[in-house]
Amino acid sequence: MLKYLGRKMLLLVAMLMVISFAIFFALNNTGVDPVRYAMSMDTYDPVVADAVREEMGLNDPLVIRYFRWWGNMLQGDFGYSIVKGFAISDGLLAKWPASLELTLGALLVSTVFGIGIGMVSAFHQNGLVDYLGRGFTVLGNSMPSYVFALILVQLFAVRFGWLPVTGRIPVGAVTFWDRLPNLILPVMALAIPMTGNLTRYTRNTMLDVANQEYIKTARSKGVSEINVYVKHIFRNSMRPVVTVLLMRLSILVGGAVAVETIFSWPGMGVVLTSAVTASDYSVVMMSAFMTATLLLVLSFLIDVFTAVLDPRVRFEA
Repeated sequence: MLKYLGRKMLLLVAMLMVISFAIFFALNNTGVDPVRYAMSMDTYDPVVADAVREEMGLNDPLVIRYFRWWGNMLQGDFGYSIVKGFAISDGLLAKWPASLELTLGALLVSTVFGIGIGMVSAFHQNGLVDYLGRGFTVLGNSMPSYVFALILVQLFAVRFGWLPVTGRIPVGAVTFWDRLPNLILPVMALAIPMTGNLTRYTRNTMLDVANQEYIKTARSKGVSEINVYVKHIFRNSMRPVVTVLLMRLSILVGGAVAVETIFSWPGMGVVLTSAVTASDYSVVMMSAFMTATLLLVLSFLIDVFTAVLDPRVRFEA
């Protein structure tokens, strides 16, 4: 097990270095001059600009700047926004709680409803509930989260006026329940596609397990149908379902950028969108790096989780 984890850790570090260099190389070759961008047209002086570039090390070779960037990050210095001047570490860390709240809320909702609907559909195969569940699966997998966000806004905010559209914390909000109405629509927009995927995967996995020989043996021994489903089918179906659930977290992270922008949710999505619009490439670079790091860590956790549940994985790796 330790050798397996060691190989995965080395692979994680190697992939992180490759991806970080690709991000650094791409954004440093966009043609955007941070010094010229930071100076107004009235105060721009080529001589002063060259001196500033030399002082900031922007004239050094790309590889040297890359390792200097890594060295600064290891010391907790993520750089500064070239447009607004704030420390990137402070700006991004201030936005992470909002994005985390939205992502975890969507994960919780999609897990409960996705696995629940999938179980009921498998239990009542080819019944009315199964057809409704399969129809919801098709709907959830047919459109991305930002399309659902626009539909939900038009339906529940514009047409009926039941829920607010923008912001995270309304004026006068004190408790979580005061903020809950602002959370419902963005969480639903993120959760619906993931719920559809989990519903389909849970149903298909449970039906596949239900056809195994040991399930038929349990039934032949007189085990009640409820115990067959709960103790045998459900328990043995959850390992691949949880693996898929962890893998879908990357889609939640990517979809949250568009959803946060639509609902003006003060998270990482708004920061990244505004940075791209303003050509604030230092913020874009750090946001992309943090997102890539999160996805790689999730991939590592999936491998560890799979190896813990199935020893054949780590022995064959």
